[in-house]
Amino acid sequence: MQKSAMFAATLLASTALVHAQDLTELEAAAKKEGMLTTIALPHSWCGYGDVIAGFKAKYPEIEVNELNPDAGSADELEAVRANKGNTGPQAPDVLDVGLSFGPQAKDEGLLQPYKVSTWDEIPDTIKDADGYWYGDYYGVMSFMINKDLIDTNPEDWSDLLNSDYAGSVALAGDPRASNQAILSVLAAGMAEGGAAGKDAGEKGLEFFKKMNEAGNFVPVIGKAGTLAQGATPITIMWDYNALAARDTLNGNPPVDVVVPKSGVLAGVYVQGISAHAPHPNAAKLWMEYLYSDEGQNLWLKGYCHPARFNAMSKAGKVPQELLDALPPAEAYEKAYFPTLDEQAGNKDAVVGGWDSVVGSNVQ
Repeated sequence: MQKSAMFAATLLASTALVHAQDLTELEAAAKKEGMLTTIALPHSWCGYGDVIAGFKAKYPEIEVNELNPDAGSADELEAVRANKGNTGPQAPDVLDVGLSFGPQAKDEGLLQPYKVSTWDEIPDTIKDADGYWYGDYYGVMSFMINKDLIDTNPEDWSDLLNSDYAGSVALAGDPRASNQAILSVLAAGMAEGGAAGKDAGEKGLEFFKKMNEAGNFVPVIGKAGTLAQGATPITIMWDYNALAARDTLNGNPPVDVVVPKSGVLAGVYVQGISAHAPHPNAAKLWMEYLYSDEGQNLWLKGYCHPARFNAMSKAGKVPQELLDALPPAEAYEKAYFPTLDEQAGNKDAVVGGWDSVVGSNVQ
């Protein structure tokens, strides 16, 4: 490689902002690296199977190395911490974590800044001004229900305490590490009258304590397979995960997805690039793909509302068939988007108090 080309590649790897006219150079640098290492991206989550396939098809020169698809947000940060200085296949290049984990990762120096070319269409309220993390998609908390085993659907959080649901209710993650599970407790606490944040987190813990004492709570991480097997007939998870699981199970067993009447919680996830990414240019190219029209619509196909949804919808860039496949709009009318401070207060309460208050080892 000529010195000028080497200098350009080095500059590209260190810059925080790549403009559209530089994307050709970014592609070349990413292809030279030849690999992208992701973590915590189940193919059924938010349509990630199609997203990864789309990236591979567009950039066949870049191998996608997928680490631990079922990891939680806390596990992702730990993977970055544990692999500082490691340029091997166990070091993640990119992260997809719950909103509250973005600032934490930035504060710890685990992320590097990067602003995609569609940066201006990501709402300011869900992105770090300096480009360390940025919202990617959101959904609402829901109940995924195995209709072969559950005759009457629970319509609200309080229903989950009914004796009809003995040994039936599970979370879709460990509430000491999984953002999805941590926010499930927040939603339950809000339904119990708690103010979003520490108050709802504490009330949510009390709610799950009651559910556990009643024998309704199952300490198993719920997913499509455990629901189908009957181990977790009612699983609390993001609507997009539940809807994708419903499609995957394809009637065996039949599945209902219910958005509760109260405690309707919306959750935003965020992207970021590891400060220690072995393949920083591939990571940036991955972000460009995710925030392109193609990437955003693939997330929508996976039942997630992407960060650029409003701007793309206004510009006529969202296919009607994707809009028609979403649940009725009225289910989302009461959705509450907790602030970063509220999420942080809830997270501290839930992670710090789960063992002492609920005392159920979810695994």
